[in-house]
Amino acid sequence: MTSQAAEGPETVAASRRSKITPEREQEFFDAVLDQVRECGYDALTMEGVAASTRCSKSTLYRQWKTKPQFVAAALRANHCPKFIGIDTGSLAGDLRAVARTAGERSDEDTRLMQALGQSVMQDEELKRALRDALVEPELDALRAMIGRAVERGEITADHPVLEFVPAQLLGVLRVRPILEGRHADAEYLLRYVEVALLPALGLSDPP
Repeated sequence: MTSQAAEGPETVAASRRSKITPEREQEFFDAVLDQVRECGYDALTMEGVAASTRCSKSTLYRQWKTKPQFVAAALRANHCPKFIGIDTGSLAGDLRAVARTAGERSDEDTRLMQALGQSVMQDEELKRALRDALVEPELDALRAMIGRAVERGEITADHPVLEFVPAQLLGVLRVRPILEGRHADAEYLLRYVEVALLPALGLSDPP
């Protein structure tokens, strides 16, 4: 019996994975997400990522058995919540800060979500990874902002608009490229917050 066989498949797999440094792994993740943004999920291939990162296909397949697993791992590794930590002391200030922050990366994030498109609906692992990386952290941060506003007495917990704040903010990021062919940048999102969202919430204090 060889030493690999004695160690078992889990140990062998761990040994193979250890040969890739965290820095190299991040190169793979960056490459796969860049190609998804540029070409779309359907056009993404392990061969293309291997060529762009100058590695063998077998290296990628050893690490991530399938394309969905590879993309899901990249999404989770690039998990970078944008709204966590925003706390200006008022809900209006928080929403303005959210608009500025979301606008700074609306190009990359929107392109990624659009490129994943229907594939996300067809693959549960991809769907979970997308929600883990780009959706749930921002929803949690928005809920925390609303909760603090309720505690401060700025707004009542049963205000009918509160339920729709996440959908309004995250939805406009997705919709503007479709309606106008332009990304929802910070200036656009700030105007949206000022003229649509804050009045609907009854928060019309000056910026």
